[in-house]
Amino acid sequence: MRILIAEDEARIARFVERGLKANGYASTVVEDGISALDLASSGDFDLLILDVGLPRMDGFQVLKALREMDVDIPILMVTARTGVDDTVQGLEGGANDYIAKPFRFEELLARVKLRAREATTGAGAASSDVLELGDLSLDLRTRIATFAADEARGGEEGERSVELSSREYTMARVFLENPNQVLTRDLLLSKVWGYDYDGASNVVDVYVGYLRGKLGARRLVTVRGAGYKLVDPAA
Repeated sequence: MRILIAEDEARIARFVERGLKANGYASTVVEDGISALDLASSGDFDLLILDVGLPRMDGFQVLKALREMDVDIPILMVTARTGVDDTVQGLEGGANDYIAKPFRFEELLARVKLRAREATTGAGAASSDVLELGDLSLDLRTRIATFAADEARGGEEGERSVELSSREYTMARVFLENPNQVLTRDLLLSKVWGYDYDGASNVVDVYVGYLRGKLGARRLVTVRGAGYKLVDPAA
């Protein structure tokens, strides 16, 4: 899979390029929007990782130009902007996925692999971009979780959607990729914050609390002395 990285921050570009190379992907880096447009429209690449804040031509302009040219290269937008409006603008403009800075490489790699699977199988994004357990679903593009509202604290019956923060989203994704399995605090710490994290030791418990507040306490079960697991409360 040939990947074009459009990123003007050299440190981030090197970080992404090295990580992709270590996982067997060939990649090329460009630092401005016009170069990104030229190469992305050449037909030589299978995926574009597109930063929004590019010089000469920003990421949204590149996206718009490519789609107006009927270039159907899959596009993963990357941005420091975390507002819902920016996410919607990117997705409605024709982006296939959206990831906010700062991000862990593992999260980016998972999205790259998803695009690679779709290219191989022809699967559409509608089914592959959503993780589910019971009535709970997580949209991997928008970081929005949807669930039966009566499971949420103080909610009314019906369906409810909530937007998760970057850390909440990453933790929720880890749980949904490992349903009904006990995940230790150390494992969650490494998956969500990285092995070199040296902050507060109770940060996992704090964020489990945040997820319980947003998704409903009964979904995340404490296994005393072991960790936590995500369950379907209706099962």
